[in-house]
Amino acid sequence: MFIKKPREPKDTEYLAISARLHVWETRLLTRERLEQLIEAREDSEAAKILADCGYPEPIPLTLPRVEKSLGQAQEELFTELAQVVEDHPQVLDVFRIKYDYHNAKALLKAEAQDQDPQRLLTRGGRYDPQALLENYRRGELDGYSPAFQEAVTQARDLLASSKDPQRSDFLLDRACYGEMLEAAHASGSGFLTGYVRLLIDSLNLRAAVRATRAGRGPEFLERALIPGGTVETKAVLAAQGEALAKLFQDTLLKEAAQAGVGLLERGKGDMTAFERLCDNAVTAYMARAKQVPFGIETVIGYLYARQTESTAIRIVLSGRLADMDKDRIRERLREAYV
Repeated sequence: MFIKKPREPKDTEYLAISARLHVWETRLLTRERLEQLIEAREDSEAAKILADCGYPEPIPLTLPRVEKSLGQAQEELFTELAQVVEDHPQVLDVFRIKYDYHNAKALLKAEAQDQDPQRLLTRGGRYDPQALLENYRRGELDGYSPAFQEAVTQARDLLASSKDPQRSDFLLDRACYGEMLEAAHASGSGFLTGYVRLLIDSLNLRAAVRATRAGRGPEFLERALIPGGTVETKAVLAAQGEALAKLFQDTLLKEAAQAGVGLLERGKGDMTAFERLCDNAVTAYMARAKQVPFGIETVIGYLYARQTESTAIRIVLSGRLADMDKDRIRERLREAYV
């Protein structure tokens, strides 16, 4: 069967939006601004910093208010960029899909625990969370992607039979990144496909290190691994010690893999530092978009920057609200895109 190759985006199609995005990048939270957020004496001061970066002011500063502010800003960004990438809508899908699967996990766990999932649902996905909730309760998932429908149905059955939410999460994660990779391929952007494959490699490296540290067997790791990365899951499953680091030696995850093996064999370092190196490798890849004057890479890079910014805001504000030591908050932060 002949499969039509996706049309590769032309740089000139993104000339105007690239110029706008390079201006918008100046409003992103730099490390200096994040430091100001950490050091803010009053919640109102922290909220003002977020407002200056374009976020709805989350007053009072509570985690639900912060999540609402971040979700609203993310949804507004997707809406604004939708017309720009209308010929390659899969670009937005790559960044929206994870919110759909987050909501699916929330629905399954709330149902299993007989709780209301409302506070756990988030905006920004392809599907309206309230509509998803109502459709899920009615058992009507028509209109959702086939992969999403199948994954939610299978994960629901698996959770009911196994009573193990981690197993259903693994199933949903596989479907999530499978959809992301499919969307990236369909966009015609090699840069976007490379991003998703690196994400998968990062997740698989983390899974291997965590499973070994926890003394879990190969059966557990096999369920946790996600296909589609540059390193085959079979190779990750079979690798032990230095062999695991060798698998990633020609990738941006080289340093992270060496740190992971150090944790396993020599007890050096800690998981926070290891996971930060994994995240920083992905940021290093996406930072290449900043070197492109115009093209779809600028859209991809900016979308990634906004998502990592949201993560940084959550880390800082949740730490503040929990009265966490400031240095501990700083340790949890990853490299900034800007």
